[in-house]
Amino acid sequence: MLEDYRILGRRASDIAASVEAGVGSGALAPGTLLPPMRELAGVLGVNPNTVAAAYRTLRERGVIETDGRRGSRVRPRPSSTPRDAPPMTVPAGVRDISAGNPDVALLPALEGALAAAARRYAQAPTLYGEAPVVPDLARLARAGFEADGVPAGPVAVTSGALDGIERVLSAHLRPGDAVAVEDPGWGSVLDLVPALGLRILPVAVDDDGPVAGAVERALAEGARALVVTARAQNPTGAAVGEARARELREVLAGYPEVLLVEDDHGHSFVDLPLWTLTGVTRKWALIRSTAKAYGPDLRLAVLTGDEVTLDRVRGRQRLGPGWVSRLLQYAVVELWTSGAVDRAAVARAYGVRRDGLVGALRERGVPAHGRSGMNVWVPVADETGVVTRLLAEGWAVAAGARFRVETGPAVRLTVSQVAAEEVPGLAAAVAAAVRPGTSGVRYD
Repeated sequence: MLEDYRILGRRASDIAASVEAGVGSGALAPGTLLPPMRELAGVLGVNPNTVAAAYRTLRERGVIETDGRRGSRVRPRPSSTPRDAPPMTVPAGVRDISAGNPDVALLPALEGALAAAARRYAQAPTLYGEAPVVPDLARLARAGFEADGVPAGPVAVTSGALDGIERVLSAHLRPGDAVAVEDPGWGSVLDLVPALGLRILPVAVDDDGPVAGAVERALAEGARALVVTARAQNPTGAAVGEARARELREVLAGYPEVLLVEDDHGHSFVDLPLWTLTGVTRKWALIRSTAKAYGPDLRLAVLTGDEVTLDRVRGRQRLGPGWVSRLLQYAVVELWTSGAVDRAAVARAYGVRRDGLVGALRERGVPAHGRSGMNVWVPVADETGVVTRLLAEGWAVAAGARFRVETGPAVRLTVSQVAAEEVPGLAAAVAAAVRPGTSGVRYD
C-alpha cells in the first residue's frame, strides 16, 4: 500500500495530481497498490465517484493500471512522469550491447547531405504556408512504397516512427479502446499505448511475426487497432514472411474496420522482402523511419495510408509542430538519391553477426531468435541473474521485462557492434550465464 505517502485533494483533478506528484518524486514506486476507491473517498471526505474520476484520469495518462478486483497500481513504467527506467550503469571495460543502437561504422556521413540541404535552403528558404512535405521526398517515398506493393495513398512526414504511430493511433482511437500489440514487442509502443489511455491486448510473436491465431483472438476480444512490425522486429528479430502475411490478411479481412499500423523501420537495413498487410482494412498506415540506417538523430519517418487517416494525421500535425524541418527532408532526399547506404552490404554485416550468434548459441543448447535486423532474443529462466552474470563476464545486455507483457523472461542482445570473431566468446558467456556452472559447454 502507500506506507508514508499521503494522497490529498478534494477534487478529482487535485487527487490525480497528488498521486502523479508522488509517482514523479519516487514516493510512490512502480507497482505500488493504491487504496480502494471507497476507502480513499472516506479518508478524503469526498464522494467515491470523485476518486473514480481521479483514477480514470490517471489511467488515461498512463500513470496507473487497474486489474479488476486486484485494484489499481502504479504502472511499472509510468509514461507521463519523469520516472523512466534508469539507464544501466555499464562499468569501464564492459561491452554494452543493451541499447539497441546501430553500428556507427555502417551509418553514412551526414556532412554532404546536410550541406546540400543548406544550399537548397539558401536558394529558397522555408516560410510559413508551404507544403509540409518536400515534393522530392514525397516522390521518392511513394516510389519506394509502390515497389513494395503498398497501396496508393498520400504521404506524410513525422519525427520518427514512434511519433508516426502515436499520430495514427490518436487519429482514430479514444481512451479505453484496445490495441493489439506484439508480445514481446517494442518497449516504446508498450509504453505509448497506455499513455494514450488505450488498453494493450498482447499478441504472441514467433520468428515469422504475429501469430495469426493470437491476432484473431485479440480482434475478437475487441481490439480496434493492430500494430505490426514488418521486419527486424524489436526485440526478437522476427520478420513477416509470405505465408504468415497471407494468414494475417485472411484474419484482417474479417475485421475491415480495424486500424492497421505497420512499422517497417527495417526497410533500409534488412534484405528480406516486405510482405505488407496494408490494403485489407479500410483504415491503415505504413511507417518507415530513417533512424537505424541513417542515424538515430535524423528524426524523420515517412508514412502513407488511407486518405482519412492521413488527412487526420496531417491536420493534427498542423496544429502542433506544423511540419518536420524541410532541412531534414532535403538531407534525406540527398541520402536516398546518392545511395549513401548500401542496403545489401549493411544487411549482410548485421546478418553475419546475428546469424552467427544464434547458431553459436544453438550449438551450445541455448535456443535463440533473430531472423532479421540487429537483435537476438534469448529466453531465460531468470532475467536478473543472467544480466548480472553477463555483466561480470564483460557484457551488458537488456533484460526482457522492458519488451514483454505476458510472454516469459528473456534477454535481448544487440549484435550491431559485435565483431564476427567475438561471437564464439559471447555465445559461451551467454550459455554459461543461462545455465550457471556449465562453463558454456554444449548441451544435448
